[in-house]
Amino acid sequence: MSLKVGIISANWGAFAHLPAWRAIPGVEVVGICTSRRETAEAAAARCAIGRPFWNALEMAADPNIDIVDCGTRPSIREAMVLACLQNGKHVYNAIPFAATLEGARALRDAWRASGAVAVVDAYSEWLPAHRLAKEMLDEGFLGRPFGGTCVFNMSLFNTLNPRFPYNWFAQSGLGVSAVRNLGSHALHMLTHLFGEVRELVAHDGRLLDEWRSPDGQTIEAQTNDFANMLLRFTSGLVIQFQVSWNAPLGRGWYLDMFGSNGRIVLEAPSFPTSRDTTLHAGKLGAASLQRIVIPQRLLQSSAVGIDADCSIPPAYPMALSMHAMVQAIRGEGVARPDFNQGWQVERLQEAVRRSAAERRWVRLDEII
Repeated sequence: MSLKVGIISANWGAFAHLPAWRAIPGVEVVGICTSRRETAEAAAARCAIGRPFWNALEMAADPNIDIVDCGTRPSIREAMVLACLQNGKHVYNAIPFAATLEGARALRDAWRASGAVAVVDAYSEWLPAHRLAKEMLDEGFLGRPFGGTCVFNMSLFNTLNPRFPYNWFAQSGLGVSAVRNLGSHALHMLTHLFGEVRELVAHDGRLLDEWRSPDGQTIEAQTNDFANMLLRFTSGLVIQFQVSWNAPLGRGWYLDMFGSNGRIVLEAPSFPTSRDTTLHAGKLGAASLQRIVIPQRLLQSSAVGIDADCSIPPAYPMALSMHAMVQAIRGEGVARPDFNQGWQVERLQEAVRRSAAERRWVRLDEII
């Protein structure tokens, strides 16, 4: 019996999530939801999806839907996710996990009470290069981990495109910022690789007070676009991390980690994807880092109907994450990253907020 999926979002959800779901055997996307009837019906027709919805709570309550893929603004998404869990739905939730710490706690508690499978759309751990790096770390390639540098800088709003569907990121009160959006992806990845963070110190600020288009249109920027922090993990490892969505010619994704026996570097020119994320590594005493070839077993999977070379690069790692979710629903595997990890990353986001406001190191055990 197939599992029925409903998607909330006709932008990123239709572009990237839809082909990922359709790549999983035994899954059928049966509904798509937007905020208005005309856009929902248009999206359903365009994407060949049978049922348009223009009320997310109706989708959450529909008995013919098993999984809801919730992808809209975090400030309004929390109520949708809670409704899904209260109605016994499994949930694939977007990033940021929630708009506030209190909202994140409510989602975590509702998930624990529901018995549902719930996953956060932090799919970077499923990228082939990232999976290989994790294997190398687990096998002790670095020896005792010492430290590293993570940079996730992109140029999204330096030159405003009025048609870009995410210009609402400029608005305050919606639960977004550079560190909450791009930073959430990075923090999920760092905690996946290195475990729990014990404490951090951070600066979180704004570089651009307005976003300006070439024809003179402007948007007032009310959200922070630039953050720096030091993360001290329970292992003793220290990572310095910088993130911005307004970095001209931003270098994209970069993670450089070293230990007593070696060094590993992951890099991508923009948001990391299956096709363009590279891995270089070297052991102590080597003359230089060497490019590591990603094995074919990580570039394709018999479990899903697409591979790392698919036309929409994010769809492959998403499909792997979604497949693990489906297996967990069927009692045959473990879904990740789950809502517990989403809660842990939200605690890190709160620590960043407190550290920047109070100008001090913040221990994670302060945030419960």
